[in-house]
Amino acid sequence: MILSHQRSNTPNKKYSEMEKSQRCNKDTNTNIGFCLLPSELIQNILFHLCIPEIIRMKLLNKFVLTTISDQSFIRQLNDGSQRDTWIFVYTRRWRRDNGVLHGFSDRSVRWFKIPVAEILTGEIFPGEDLYLLTASGNFLLFASNTHSGIIAVDLVDKSVRRISSCPLGPRGTSSWRRSGMKLVPDPSDPGHFRFMFAEMVNNRPVLFTYHSNTNTWHTKEAENPNNLGFKKNSSSNVFLSLSNRPHESIVMCVDDESMTNRFPAILRPRINQDAIKECPSSVGFSRNDLESQLLHIHGDEYKVVIRLDKIELSKMKKMKSLEVWEISSNGEKWELVSRAPSEVISNKPCGVMMGCLERRLGVIRVALMTNHEGLWNIIWLDYDKVRDKWEWVPLSHCRFLQGSNMAGISFSSGLTFSL
Repeated sequence: MILSHQRSNTPNKKYSEMEKSQRCNKDTNTNIGFCLLPSELIQNILFHLCIPEIIRMKLLNKFVLTTISDQSFIRQLNDGSQRDTWIFVYTRRWRRDNGVLHGFSDRSVRWFKIPVAEILTGEIFPGEDLYLLTASGNFLLFASNTHSGIIAVDLVDKSVRRISSCPLGPRGTSSWRRSGMKLVPDPSDPGHFRFMFAEMVNNRPVLFTYHSNTNTWHTKEAENPNNLGFKKNSSSNVFLSLSNRPHESIVMCVDDESMTNRFPAILRPRINQDAIKECPSSVGFSRNDLESQLLHIHGDEYKVVIRLDKIELSKMKKMKSLEVWEISSNGEKWELVSRAPSEVISNKPCGVMMGCLERRLGVIRVALMTNHEGLWNIIWLDYDKVRDKWEWVPLSHCRFLQGSNMAGISFSSGLTFSL
């Protein structure tokens, strides 16, 4: 019996080794064939790839590494990739595990699994409970619920830094409001960033700014409580939400180009009550006990208002309408910008809906996360204000979400290489 068993496995073992050898030879031949292409053609191929793919291409061989490291190539690559928009989703399967980060670019066709856990290895405490706060460029900020601090990760350089203690003291995930903070990469030094967030302190609005190049915090109390002399400049203004109510909001406006010698302004835009009367409203998760409801999602100087209708004989809801509202030029009211056409409105049922919003390069981007019977789904919508055009961004199937707990979602500008 033993001899018979050994003989029956020997051919399979030889076949397996032969198949493995053929695969290795095929991969080697493919790599060699790729490197025999003209350098201009190789660069053109690389220009059509996303940064995570190019990072892996560096490991192919020295020839490709030299091509990717060329300063002229990097400049051209960065010029294109800076216009990309990414959406990052951080998940974990149980509390305090090594979460997994997935990213999707608006010019890619698949989700990328980004080894952020490997980057964090040795830099975080064992069992540290992390939540993705926000992202921009190469940087992601995580809040540590275990130690109530902030951790910054550079995805391209694969570096990690702990941000010095917040002036308000230790803060857990629930203390941060997504629409009340902004991560801004330093245009003159891609290796640094500023992190701004607004908070009410002793009933007074205060701006807190962290500068990574000096590892210091700066605070400024806002002024101009009555919108006096306010002039909106979307190219340099940063809007941070302090309070979101159905009919009135409190928003801090920071002139990013002259923040060193100017103080933030406080705006109180109101929304026409007739537009949403007789309809309950919230700014977080939808509630299942209401016949209909408005969900408000704030970001930059915009907000999205989503009307949800209850499905008959069910606790589920479906999206009925989606509108984009903008702070007026004088900062006094919310003005309707556009209603999404029916073809981009999802009719899938959901029990829970949440989302995030960002304006960049003239496009308002909305990410909606829905849950139906324990299954998560992501909807990505773009609205080009100049062209008055809505677009549904197709996402490949989010299989990684199933069976996982959400630990943060964020839009981000394109990744770049350092020169």
